[in-house]
Amino acid sequence: MKVLGRSFFWVLFPVLPWATQAVEHEEVAQRVIKLHRGRGAAATQSRQWVRDSCRKLSGLLRQKNAVLNKLKNAIGAVERDVGLSGEEKLFQVHTFEIFQKELNESENSVFQAIYGLQRALQGDYKDVVNMKESSRQRLEALREAAIKEETEYVELLAAEKHQAEALKNMQHQNKSLSMLDEILEDVRKAADRLEEEIEEHAFDDNKSVKGVNFEAVLRVEEEEANSKQNMTKREAEDDLGLSMLIDSQNNQYILTKPRDSTIPRADHHFIKDIVTIGMLSLPCGWLCTAIGLPTMFGYIICGVLLGPSGLNSIKSIVQVETLGEFGVFFTLFLVGLEFSPEKLRKVWKISLQGPCYMTVLMIAFGLLWGHLLRIKPTQSVFISTCLSLSSTPLVSRFLMGSARGDKEGDIDYSTVLLGMLVTQDVQLGLFMAVMPTLIQAGTSASSSIVMEVLRILVLIGQILFSLAAVFLLCLVIKKYLIGPYYRKLHVESKGNKEILILGISAFIFLMLTVTELLDVSMELGCFLAGALVSSQGPVVTEEIAASIEPIRDFLAIIFFASIGLHVFPTFVAYELTVLVFLTLSVVVMKFLLAALVLSLILPRSSQYIKWIVSAGLAQVSEFSFVLGSRARRAGIISREVYLLILSVTTLSLLLAPVLWRAAITRCVPRPERRSSL
Repeated sequence: MKVLGRSFFWVLFPVLPWATQAVEHEEVAQRVIKLHRGRGAAATQSRQWVRDSCRKLSGLLRQKNAVLNKLKNAIGAVERDVGLSGEEKLFQVHTFEIFQKELNESENSVFQAIYGLQRALQGDYKDVVNMKESSRQRLEALREAAIKEETEYVELLAAEKHQAEALKNMQHQNKSLSMLDEILEDVRKAADRLEEEIEEHAFDDNKSVKGVNFEAVLRVEEEEANSKQNMTKREAEDDLGLSMLIDSQNNQYILTKPRDSTIPRADHHFIKDIVTIGMLSLPCGWLCTAIGLPTMFGYIICGVLLGPSGLNSIKSIVQVETLGEFGVFFTLFLVGLEFSPEKLRKVWKISLQGPCYMTVLMIAFGLLWGHLLRIKPTQSVFISTCLSLSSTPLVSRFLMGSARGDKEGDIDYSTVLLGMLVTQDVQLGLFMAVMPTLIQAGTSASSSIVMEVLRILVLIGQILFSLAAVFLLCLVIKKYLIGPYYRKLHVESKGNKEILILGISAFIFLMLTVTELLDVSMELGCFLAGALVSSQGPVVTEEIAASIEPIRDFLAIIFFASIGLHVFPTFVAYELTVLVFLTLSVVVMKFLLAALVLSLILPRSSQYIKWIVSAGLAQVSEFSFVLGSRARRAGIISREVYLLILSVTTLSLLLAPVLWRAAITRCVPRPERRSSL
């Protein structure tokens, strides 16, 4: 029976590629599979089925040829018709071509189905790799078929719209229009032209771009659309709303730019997320204040409760994190307002040397432990660099509004600490620039290691050149631009504070854009913007700080809540012993390394501040979340290492206020203690 089934299959195979109907070729394919496996009907019935199928396919082939000839004749007749306008001729010819394309695509789909069946029958069912490749090829064919069908459907919608407009024009020509109808008709034509002008053919323009993949997604309509009981099918298709798309990797997407830009839309998910964070942050902040903890921990707890590990009510996680980044920008700007350039000149050597020495020592220890634990050097360097960074926004909250009151001639610990943090922000930008090369180095052969090292050195040279350009630009702005710019804002903002706020915000965004274009971190640009404004004197600083602080406070709430979205209490609870040990090891190591480095580079009269500065640096920056996610996507680290980095970072940030308060209590005389905690 199997031999008979195979013989009929190969007799039928040369004819099948000419079929034109999807239902027919699916029936043929299923029947051939049954015959091949020996589970078909009797031999006589099989022969009769094959003969009937061949007659049916031959008939379909003749019908297709006849239809194609008629379509060609119809296209020629339309082109020769002098009574039709050029636009109408194009429309009718295009309609016929769509039908021709439908016939050809159906024929191709049959051929692809038979080819796939042949490949499956010739393959080994025990070979998983072969089955995976066959599945991938079928998936690619389905994606191409789906994109072609989508294009054809859009063309049919356009043809239907054109046909309806032509019918309406004929009706208008047969009756007299009132003045109002004529005005509305002119408005309709103008609206059609507007839609054609502003519509971006993003789908057609990008579907053939290199690197673009077609994927199956689920479209989930928002609740408002589901509640419309009287909506017709056509109205439901035209109502774009703010549907959520979910791909096969469980990534969720929200509409960012609608096809019809004339209709205003709002992302209700994002609005609900911000409202929920704002309402829950208040009791969480109050609770932390009542028990003597910084309010920022209340905001982090708020993010934990609303995030994936809690109620999972935050739908627009990426949008919330993006808005939270503005909290970092304004926080660093206000830090720059309190960062006097004169003080910076006094500690610039310490601020530059300290973080560099600490990073080198951390990488050396990381490579040593990596060698003992048999970890790849690429992973060791990455993990060590992540852990060497400290949180600038967190320490800025510690120092915000505090009066340090150091002795005359001594070095201010806040100036040293902020200078070192700014240098670490520069290191962050450098590391993010070098990271693609680090990824390639992890996968390259040993013969190309020299080239990778040279490439890293070239990138370091580019970053140093960019830093020199940034500081040269700052000198020009300070000498020629910032003074007249602020005076103009001050004059224009009398009785209207929004001009002052907008002017300062625009200056912040200008500086972060410049530093970003020069491949330096945006955070450094915000800090430099504050330092440049502070050069205009304490009166200017107080006026601008009073205007910007409320904005900073609200955005900082969003930022710390976004950190809480990446805290997973269940994972911490499962691995509590390991995580506590790793966190304490990292905190103690960073504290001791910072104290060692500062004891070597600080003047003898200022040695007492090394404990405070070390306490401020003894935690891991929240930007390790960003670096860790990129490294995980690139394959540098595994999922387990990524979760360990996230957990250690979070626990170190929770431990930081305790260590900071202990250092302040021990090293600063009681009358001079001022802390933002």
